[in-house]
Amino acid sequence: MPTPFPWQSSEAPLRFDAFMQAALHDPERGYYGRHIRTVGNRGDFATSASLSDLLGRSIAAWARHALCETRCRDLIEVGPGHGRLAQSVLASFPRFRRPRLHLVESSSPLREQQQTLLGKSVRWHSSLTDAIDACHGRACIYSNELVDAFPVRRFRKESEGWSEHYVLPEDSLWKPVSSLPDSSIFSIPHPSGQVVEVHQSYHLWLPHQLENWQAGRMLTIDYGAQAGDLYRRQPGGSLRAYFHHQCFTGPEALIRPGHQDLTADVNFTDLIQLAGNGFRSLQTQAEFLRPWADATSTDSFLIDTHGAGAAFLVLETQPA
Repeated sequence: MPTPFPWQSSEAPLRFDAFMQAALHDPERGYYGRHIRTVGNRGDFATSASLSDLLGRSIAAWARHALCETRCRDLIEVGPGHGRLAQSVLASFPRFRRPRLHLVESSSPLREQQQTLLGKSVRWHSSLTDAIDACHGRACIYSNELVDAFPVRRFRKESEGWSEHYVLPEDSLWKPVSSLPDSSIFSIPHPSGQVVEVHQSYHLWLPHQLENWQAGRMLTIDYGAQAGDLYRRQPGGSLRAYFHHQCFTGPEALIRPGHQDLTADVNFTDLIQLAGNGFRSLQTQAEFLRPWADATSTDSFLIDTHGAGAAFLVLETQPA
């Protein structure tokens, strides 16, 4: 018998990040662990890589420069989805100059799709640590829409202090908290009732994964903003669910655990602080993609400064 989700076997309130971890990543019942079909038109959501090969061309251009500058031979993609971005990146290199490409994937359904698409042209790893070790600590790393898939803790500003979101089998509640996780979002003034999210799980995960990273560059692409701009016109926070390409917010985002994607905007101020002395640059997706864009309507959508071109940011870091 499959192991039930924690909220199915207990009446105790479950902190939201634990709920989100199980709903997305439980190996038997989670969305990524078991139920995701694919990414793109036949899935529940699309990514830039499923709409155009522009992102792949742009990442390949970045990688050519970064690999040369750091004298690395290996390239790692973390969270490669259906594999089309990796395919596009490889295709953008001359065959005789292609790097050794490593994919880090924890989702069994997605890994099967990647293996069907890419065959023996890449190597797979279950963790970023394993991939970096296979590259002897020297590699350039990239990810697209990875951070937003990490569980978040949710907090609400009260008239006095903050409360935190917990989930029950048939309901949810907010509990007062006396301490808060380390995040730049709490240094921003917020009105009473404002809900914020903190990707604490990613903040804890990344430094451990990079312990043996000695040389290279890392490119992190995701939707979000710096702390001061993150919650403009989002009083209820940025959490949302995607099911059959429909977006759900509020209580509706919680009604299909394990059968839909859950995501929240990324606080890039936190990621810059996490990088410390390794921070190199932050730019919009439009700025990153524009040099390699052509005149197609799809490419125009990805660099639209009133849409995806500004909604996504591109962070470059290096070993600190």
